[in-house]
Amino acid sequence: MIIPTDEEIRALHERHAPTEAAFELVYTHCEIVCGIAEQLLADGDPGVDAGLVRAGALLHDIGVYRLYDDAGRIDHAGYIRHGVLGYELLRDEGFPEVLCRFCSCHTGVGITRDDVRNQGLPLPAADYVAESREEELVMYADKFHTKSDPPAFLTAASYAARLRRFGEDKVARFEAMRERYGTPDLAPLTAAYGHTAA
Repeated sequence: MIIPTDEEIRALHERHAPTEAAFELVYTHCEIVCGIAEQLLADGDPGVDAGLVRAGALLHDIGVYRLYDDAGRIDHAGYIRHGVLGYELLRDEGFPEVLCRFCSCHTGVGITRDDVRNQGLPLPAADYVAESREEELVMYADKFHTKSDPPAFLTAASYAARLRRFGEDKVARFEAMRERYGTPDLAPLTAAYGHTAA
């Protein structure tokens, strides 16, 4: 498989972003998630494809662009769909399944078929969970930054507190990933991007 370059991924974002503001929000978030994932991989886990992690991190939120209306407003009520929309966007662009899955399998700490049914989520009934170490690492790195207004970094404690409303099993899954990958040092990224901690 040929992994797209950073320049090719940026061009894809630029092509699909409905506005410059949308591009800045989404692409900057993807860059930050990539930086966090690469920091967590700094020790060089030989079982993880660092190039695939980089591409997955830079692509994972591309489906957000499909939630914008013609006036440049985002559909917050339908936001849970952004992963599936990103999967479809990349599939339609001819990307392989291994890259498309970074979009559909990064939300929360994974969405199960039971979650879809029990919560009445507007998604096809399926499991949207990380299966590879690369997918899991991107999903985990994504938890430390939010595209809220204004965008902000999240500590492990603040993310776990947000996650708790979905059940202690979800918090336990997050803590297991934290044990596996460690806790990123957000200070350099906070300084580089100027986003505060939430």
